[in-house]
Amino acid sequence: MLTSSPSFAGYGLGLRKEHYRDFLETAVPVDFVEVISENFMVDGGQPRHILRQVRQRYPVALHGVSMSIGSADGLDAAYLRRLKALVDEIEPLFVSDHLSWSRIGGFNSHDLLPIPYTQEALDIVCRNVDTAQSALGRTMLFENPSSYLAFNDSSMSEWEFLSSLCRRTGCDLLLDINNIYVTAVNHGLDAQAYLDGIPMERVRQIHLAGHTRGPELLIDTHDQPVCPDVWTLYADARRRLGPVATMIERDDDIPPLDVLLDELSIARNLASVNTGAAHKEAA
Repeated sequence: MLTSSPSFAGYGLGLRKEHYRDFLETAVPVDFVEVISENFMVDGGQPRHILRQVRQRYPVALHGVSMSIGSADGLDAAYLRRLKALVDEIEPLFVSDHLSWSRIGGFNSHDLLPIPYTQEALDIVCRNVDTAQSALGRTMLFENPSSYLAFNDSSMSEWEFLSSLCRRTGCDLLLDINNIYVTAVNHGLDAQAYLDGIPMERVRQIHLAGHTRGPELLIDTHDQPVCPDVWTLYADARRRLGPVATMIERDDDIPPLDVLLDELSIARNLASVNTGAAHKEAA
């Protein structure tokens, strides 16, 4: 029996080293923090010590970047053991990773590579998700990726792939609103159709982030504030969702903590307005 992901309606930030002291020495007005799992998967050392201290003050979500859930080689057993040890110690709110792959044979790209949305790929991903969830003893969340190319042999949309993944494995979703926007713009898709196709009852967490406009594509860089169009998409998503954790994700050009807290306040306010509107419509 797997431990289910909780319904949690808090607001949080990604914990980055620039703000360690703030979180350890002051009362930061957040409901949880999220950390990159791999940064803390080595036993001992200063990062793990800091995470233990932070965990005494705030719930922690673990967000991975190296599980390689789409790997045709299967999952790395040693990686799963290290992750399980971290999960057992921290007792996280959520454990998540990306719908992507990064490893084949002895090669690791250290990047989130895209998956073709085919039945064969779905079978592989489902098998790997079952392995990961069994190893951890809990339901995981998987994040929709930013997309910069499309495979000619894909036989389903991204949201259809994610829906099938949830249905077959019992996993839940981390819905990255910026990634939906980036993917929609890059491929000329309808972001509203994407939201229509997502099984909203499986969404447990939302990411909000910024992106950069390249010469031809939007790039998911996490080094900019959340843009107005992503806020609009977030507001629409909140009208469709029940209790869900929401966080601001910033990984580069990291500003002072107050700047991120101001963005988090926007998320709170938009959610409050749109949740109220949804309840009125339902009535």
